[in-house]
Amino acid sequence: MRRSLPLGIYRPGSTIWHRIPAGPKLGLVVLASIAVVALRGPWPCVAALGVALGISLWARVPPQVVWRGLRPFLLVVAILGAFQWWQRGWPVAVEVVATTVALVVVATTFTATTPTDRLLDAIVRGLGPFRRIGVRPEKVALAFSLMITAIPAIFEIAHETREAAKARGLERSVRANLSPMAIRTVAHAYETGAALHARGIGDD
Repeated sequence: MRRSLPLGIYRPGSTIWHRIPAGPKLGLVVLASIAVVALRGPWPCVAALGVALGISLWARVPPQVVWRGLRPFLLVVAILGAFQWWQRGWPVAVEVVATTVALVVVATTFTATTPTDRLLDAIVRGLGPFRRIGVRPEKVALAFSLMITAIPAIFEIAHETREAAKARGLERSVRANLSPMAIRTVAHAYETGAALHARGIGDD
């Protein structure tokens, strides 16, 4: 069963965050992300995380969806926070962890309140003026769509591989976890490419 992930988990709703058009909403997300990254000091970053969580609640994104969005990043965030604490002290560690978690929450809220097709349409419209310099908005949107579908697929492959290794008593074996995952990921990419080629996409 495919798990909910930060991308591609749209949940219908009637909140203001659902009603904002995809293009302006994407612009707001970009600006908010820049603002969060620009913050300095632990407490402003913690406050930004609180705001991000508050917006998520306002948008009525279920807490379990936010948690599932965060879960794949927890190990990396924990290691990063511990390293920063060791090297630069707890204020920097709190700053880095709070900033990272806030960005993930913002991304989760955005994708949970924005249908993927509307997001792709917004990308095509936004990149329209760049056609004159050779940019092909449809291909950019296609690449973004493939990324959205690939990330959940890769996480699902990783989960299934880990469960299979665990069933054989090899959950601690790097080879038993990484080798099948790498093979299946390459196979998934090949199948996706073959499907696109069969539809004549990318031939030009």
